[in-house]
Amino acid sequence: MVRRMTARILDGKKLAETVRAEVKVRAAAFAAERGRPAGLEVVLVGSDPASQVYTRNKEKAALEVGIRGKLHTLPAETTEQELLALLDRLNADDAVDGILVQLPLPGHIDEQKVLDAITPAKDVDGFHPVNAGLLASGRPSLVPCTPRGSMRLLALAEAPLSGARAVVVGRSNIVGKPMAQLLLAENATVTIAHSRTKDLAALCREADVLVAAVGRPEMIRGDWVKPGAVVVDVGINRVDVPGEKNAAGQQKTRLVGDVAYAEAAERAGAITPVPGGVGPMTIAYLLDNTLIAAERRARG
Repeated sequence: MVRRMTARILDGKKLAETVRAEVKVRAAAFAAERGRPAGLEVVLVGSDPASQVYTRNKEKAALEVGIRGKLHTLPAETTEQELLALLDRLNADDAVDGILVQLPLPGHIDEQKVLDAITPAKDVDGFHPVNAGLLASGRPSLVPCTPRGSMRLLALAEAPLSGARAVVVGRSNIVGKPMAQLLLAENATVTIAHSRTKDLAALCREADVLVAAVGRPEMIRGDWVKPGAVVVDVGINRVDVPGEKNAAGQQKTRLVGDVAYAEAAERAGAITPVPGGVGPMTIAYLLDNTLIAAERRARG
C-alpha cells in the first residue's frame, strides 16, 4: 500500500497580512520623512466586473497601509490617445510614485504601447521593457508582483532553491519569464515549459519546485507532481459546478487553479491553495513595489 502524503498548505492570505504590516511601517516612515504619503494611481478602462473588483481592492489595500491610493475609472470608449495623455500627466506628477493600468484593455487600445508609456521608475507592475531587462541582467528593478509573492511563499515553505530543479509552466511576461529569472537568481536549475511542451507531465515530475502559470483549469494533475515537491499554483480560473445553481437560479461556479489541488496535495510537500494562495500575495507586493518606487525616487 502506497502511503499518501499530506501537503503543507502555504497560506498566502495570512502571509500577505505580514507583508502588508511590513509595508505599513515603511509607509509611515516615508510619509514622516517626505511630508507626504507614497502615492499609487490605478487606471481602469471599461466596466469589466472582475477588473472593477480588482482595482477597488487595490485602492482599498493601499489606503489601509498608509499609501495614497487613487482609482481612475475611464469609459470603455476612451481612446488610446486619451489614455496615453493621462499617463503622461501621472508620469509628470511628483506626488505619484506608482502607476498601474489594469489589464485587459479594450481591443481598440494597444496594450503594449500603454505599458511602455509608464515611466520605468513608476512601473509598479514591473512590465516595462526596462524593468524586464534589468531583472534579466540581475540588476535592481521593479519586479512583477505575482512572481515576487510566489518567491515569498517558497521562502515560507523553506524550499531549498540552490541546486534545485525548478519547472515553470507558463511563459508570459507577467509571470512565467520573471518567475524563472527570480529562481535563477537563487541558483535553481530552471526549465520554462508551456502547454505545447512535449511530455509535459514527465518534465513536471522532475521538479523539486513546480510553478503553474499556464491559465488552464486543473491542467496539471496530481500524478505530475514529484513526491515532496513544492507546488505554487498561480492560476485563477472560474469553472462551472455541474448541476448546481446559485440563489438567483444561475449556473454556480467556483475558482480553481492550474493544478488539480486535491490530487496534487496527496503528493506534494507543500502547495498553495486557490483561492487564498498566490492571489493575496500579488496585491501585497503591489504595495511593497509602490514603497520601493517611492523610496528610490526620494533618494534620487
